[in-house]
Amino acid sequence: MQLGMVGLGRMGGNMVRRLMRGGHQCVVSDLSPQNVSELAKEGATGSASLDDFVARLARPRAAWVMVPAGNATEQTVLALGNKFEAGDIIIDGGNSYFKDDIRRSQKLKDRGIHYVDVGTSGGVWGLERGYCMMIGGPKEAVERLDPIFRTLAPGIGEISRTPGREKLGGTSEMGYLYCGPSGAGHFVKMVHNGIEYGIMQAYAEGFDIFRNATSDALPEPQRYNLNLADIAEVWRRGSVVSSWLLDLTAMALAENPTLSEYTGFVQDSGEGRWTIAAAIDEAVPCGVLSAALYTRFRSRQEHTFAEKMLSAMRQKFGGHIELKQKKQAS
Repeated sequence: MQLGMVGLGRMGGNMVRRLMRGGHQCVVSDLSPQNVSELAKEGATGSASLDDFVARLARPRAAWVMVPAGNATEQTVLALGNKFEAGDIIIDGGNSYFKDDIRRSQKLKDRGIHYVDVGTSGGVWGLERGYCMMIGGPKEAVERLDPIFRTLAPGIGEISRTPGREKLGGTSEMGYLYCGPSGAGHFVKMVHNGIEYGIMQAYAEGFDIFRNATSDALPEPQRYNLNLADIAEVWRRGSVVSSWLLDLTAMALAENPTLSEYTGFVQDSGEGRWTIAAAIDEAVPCGVLSAALYTRFRSRQEHTFAEKMLSAMRQKFGGHIELKQKKQAS
């Protein structure tokens, strides 16, 4: 199947590579000519402009937008919408706000263009591991794109099957799921990221307790000089708190047990805030998720070892580079 990809950053470029490995044809576009040239050398069809990109797509067209959420996505979707025709599909695979999806989908629907929102998780490891996808939009458009989703997804792999799952069917075991109409995919991904904040915070606080077990404030018999890298490693082996995030934590601690390369300045990418807003709309208590978000806010004022661990985990799973805090004007 042919797919266009707009945005060839950390995830977009590797998604194109995974699709080409699976036998799909990809037309690519990016603000960086170098990114386009590199993927063209690997077998993709490059384009020199958005008009050129659209012209190289066979009807009915399908284009995946993988650019930063917010204005960049808004402008790209609108630009493609002005060039696409009835029956074409625009896919937003970034971390857009689900309410924006609802608005965009209605605007494009009036012209007969399908809009599909795909919450995508996998980070910089997705090329080899595959991408977990949560999908919203018109069901007929999603079904047409199934070969794309199936190739990008991890598949069942070596993960043991959930008992009774074989009777239920569906694609969730493969690593992708149709969640419902427009916005549903990004809504599920939004809450996924809110939960991610909470899990990361729990690990970070626990290891900070370990690190401070040598405190002079403790009675001598209660002081323990613990090997944090070894604790993370042993928990990977049969523990009920094992997870991929713990795997990445173990990797970071093995590389540098003090995490001295991190300041502890932890960004939030929006989904945590939106999850809390959704919880407020629904009158659902979410103390853990909100506390994890507020800790990220505080991290920009003072830094603890726990926050260095959060930075380390974000860098490991998503390639997120820690931003340096801007100096206050005097």
